[in-house]
Amino acid sequence: MKKRTKIAMGGGCHWCTEAVVQALIGVYKVEQGYVASIGDNHSFSEAVIIHFNPEEISLQLLIEIHLHTHKSTSQHTMREKYRSAVYYFSGAQKREADNILKSFQPEFGNELVTRVYPFSEFKPSREAIQNYYRKNPEKPFCERFINPKLKLLLNRFSEHIKIGFIPKKLKTTEAQLKNE
Repeated sequence: MKKRTKIAMGGGCHWCTEAVVQALIGVYKVEQGYVASIGDNHSFSEAVIIHFNPEEISLQLLIEIHLHTHKSTSQHTMREKYRSAVYYFSGAQKREADNILKSFQPEFGNELVTRVYPFSEFKPSREAIQNYYRKNPEKPFCERFINPKLKLLLNRFSEHIKIGFIPKKLKTTEAQLKNE
């Protein structure tokens, strides 16, 4: 039986985060919605719960991809709605996520604003907007915001993408097209 675990992440729009992690080998379910933590971060913020097999994709790789596909160094005015976070489900997961974030800090010119918080509560998005990219890849939002993240994923992490997930029009090299 395959090993399975979960982690929650938020940073930008949950449509974007959902599309990026759905593309990854080892991710078998993504729940899009709103996550709350505790204390000062008890309010709901757009996020996803990622169900994955750590033998196929590591938490380190998930966090690395997350940091590179949202504004993880920007303390912009929408951080209440788009909290840059990794939400953990156990003490061991918290320690691992904290260490991973510290290890990636040197790769970024500015300080990472992404924080590790305890998971408290989840509210799913309404059905009509779940799997948004898969249902609406030609919508202007997808073209403007999600496609650039998928291109980054394709160019930087192509060996971790599920075959057939990235639309052919986003592929720019012959090698990427042959990966189909």
